[in-house]
Amino acid sequence: MYDETLRSVNRTGPRYSRIEIRDIGISVLILSVAFAVVLSYRINIDIFLLFGISAVIVCTSFMLHELAHKYTAQKYGAWAEYRMFPFGLMIALLLSFMGFIFAAPGAVYINGYIDNVRNGKISAAGPAVNILLAAVTVVLAMFTSGFLSSIFWIMASINAFFALFNMLPIFPLDGSKIYRWSIPIYLVMLAAAIALLAVAWFRFL
Repeated sequence: MYDETLRSVNRTGPRYSRIEIRDIGISVLILSVAFAVVLSYRINIDIFLLFGISAVIVCTSFMLHELAHKYTAQKYGAWAEYRMFPFGLMIALLLSFMGFIFAAPGAVYINGYIDNVRNGKISAAGPAVNILLAAVTVVLAMFTSGFLSSIFWIMASINAFFALFNMLPIFPLDGSKIYRWSIPIYLVMLAAAIALLAVAWFRFL
């Protein structure tokens, strides 16, 4: 039965339910508004442009992180879908009016045969995406200037911080499962997240 499910997932690729698409849309919308509110304290530009920038930041940091978990889990034949946390989203929106964001907007729920090795790889996929995005945006920020450079530094800071936070070895964060799977990989990812965050904050702040 499991082998049949695995072949089916590999053949059809990533799958989404209507509920999942709804939850992704609501999460992206609310988080984009929250980020736009926070950024409005730092950047004085047209509100629609600010919302667009915020939506890009949300989609490339939070949602790609969650979808990386989903795709990796589905690769191993597991059922995996994103579900929003309504209370977490409302807290994020409320805190944005105080000038900062701390959110638990949702998570990917997984069901299937997942051992420690697969669980570690699924967990590592999320922060690995953030580390990669942070590295890319740091480079882009260094080779651009003005407003565009500032946006890249913001994206680098958010992705590096998100990666570092998720690398904390505290259950249910990704770091606890990565550490249980492979300490060397955990330490490399942790060091990369710390280094990127230090560079981004030093240059941007």
